Amino acid sequence: MTNRERFIKALRREPLTGLVPTFELVFYLTMEAIGKVHPSQRIFSQWDQMSAKEKEVQFADMADTYILTAEKYSHSAIFVHPNPSDFDSTIRILESIREKTDDEYFLMMHGDPTFSIPDGHRMMEFTTRMYEKPDELKKSAENRLAISIEFAEKMSAYPGLLDGFALCSDYCFNVNPFFSPAMFEEFIAPYLARVIDAYRSMGYYTIKHTDGNIMPIAGQMVDCKPDAIHSLDPQGGVSLTEMRRLYSDKVALIGNVNCGLLQTGSEEECRADVLRSLKEGMAGYGYVFSTSNCAYTGLALERYEMMIDLWRQFGVYT
Repeated sequence: MTNRERFIKALRREPLTGLVPTFELVFYLTMEAIGKVHPSQRIFSQWDQMSAKEKEVQFADMADTYILTAEKYSHSAIFVHPNPSDFDSTIRILESIREKTDDEYFLMMHGDPTFSIPDGHRMMEFTTRMYEKPDELKKSAENRLAISIEFAEKMSAYPGLLDGFALCSDYCFNVNPFFSPAMFEEFIAPYLARVIDAYRSMGYYTIKHTDGNIMPIAGQMVDCKPDAIHSLDPQGGVSLTEMRRLYSDKVALIGNVNCGLLQTGSEEECRADVLRSLKEGMAGYGYVFSTSNCAYTGLALERYEMMIDLWRQFGVYT
């Protein structure tokens, strides 16, 4: 099977042999790992002045960055950050990856219209709107939903380029969700369920990402019927074993290796946590191995590579 096929079998919670699939939502350590700047961190101040040939060179190099990373760490999926982010550029970077790899990798990109935790500058204003102007906020949610569905419909005119969407709106702090269960039910869940249903009707898979303590709203998230939930954050108290007990018959599970330990823990602590995640995740099928967030800037590359080495040794279904 291709890496893409293995990843899809995991999303479908089907039996697998060999290595459990792995990927990272983002792998920012590309400069240290393969000598290339991550595509999302590139600044093209003169993009509009480039010739078509110059732009093609840039698209090819960004595609190579994704591909070389996936090859080096045996990732089964690639999260693509279009740069520039206009529709034509998005199509071209996806085409470039497919031209170089055919259907080897599962390709996804961001596609979440739901509200996330507002930043500190907007938190009071957003919270006030939930209580004082709920209809206005819901109208905004409808507009965001429509934009996401329209984009996916345009993308569906290019069959075979994109496999799915990662829904990357964060809802939770480490202690609690920002949205209470009642607020989530009113302002988030209806729109999350509708965008997932729309994507599925077009043939796209969905992975719902949020960090933090998802447990008070996990049932509602699962009821929206994503194919998988990421990142199962242990720093937010999320137990992979408990998530498997409660929901593994309904949704695939992705993540749970403690990023905090990878960055600041001892080597022994890191090894133990990686092995714990593998053991708990592979207690059944429908699991994809990854960190509990991403391979972010500042994370020691050697720690990530230790994690991958342990996965290659112990992440094998028999």
